[in-house]
Amino acid sequence: MRPSLTPLAVLVLVATQTAVSAQNMTVQSLMNDGYTVAGIVTSLKGGAGVFLQKGNALIYCYATETPTSPTVATKYCKPVK
Repeated sequence: MRPSLTPLAVLVLVATQTAVSAQNMTVQSLMNDGYTVAGIVTSLKGGAGVFLQKGNALIYCYATETPTSPTVATKYCKPVK
């Protein structure tokens, strides 16, 4: 009997979706999803690191702005492990 590849396909799909959703995360989208601000750190380069928490999940987002930018923009978000 040949083993099924279905469990492997599911794992690949979940990993791909997690990577894609991590790329689309912003401080606003996480707050809309129930995350709250757990802490903030500043950067000498002019940005801010925002730690967002929901239950045991902790996410770090880096946000920055320039004098001409209309908003403070999320550059990236990453899960903290």
